[in-house]
Amino acid sequence: MDQTRLLVFAAAYLAVLVLPGPGVTALVARVLARGTHGAAAFIAGFVVGSLTWFAIAATGLAVLASTFASVFIAIRYAGAAYLLYLAWKLWNAPARPLDAPASSPENRWRLFLTGVAINLGNPKVIVFFLALLPTVVDLGSLTPLGFAELALIIAAVASGVLTSYALAAARARRLFTSPRALRLVNRGSGAIMAGTAITIATR
Repeated sequence: MDQTRLLVFAAAYLAVLVLPGPGVTALVARVLARGTHGAAAFIAGFVVGSLTWFAIAATGLAVLASTFASVFIAIRYAGAAYLLYLAWKLWNAPARPLDAPASSPENRWRLFLTGVAINLGNPKVIVFFLALLPTVVDLGSLTPLGFAELALIIAAVASGVLTSYALAAARARRLFTSPRALRLVNRGSGAIMAGTAITIATR
């Protein structure tokens, strides 16, 4: 695909992701409270959700997605419910040292599914792809190589932006070292995550 078109797509997608949405907010809140353990799983889930919406838009399945809108609504509520559960755990959790053990594989799997659910439950993502893709490429003549190039850009931009937010949150977390400060961070993060869950469920 023409490099200029790929750059336009990458710049537009970057501009959208840099503005914090529900996914970024949930990730930052969790990293502030728990550190970077499990952040990679959440980011991977977010990327999978983005690629799923992209595939639906690029292959002309938007009508099918509209037909099964109730499925995506259910996914959105499931993601919101799990965020509320995490918010409750953060609010009631004791201060956790920075060098505490990593999350269990099960927790990482749940975080992955949460990242997927947050993205699939956000209809604005497919609206973005449906609005932008036709200006970048003729979807009727999109080749497998062009599809792969766009998918690679999506994965790279989404991973880069969310990883940057996670690392910034991790650095900010190191400013809070006393048990009282960490407890306040836990509760503040829990409140932010609960607000994100409510936003996802009611949008």
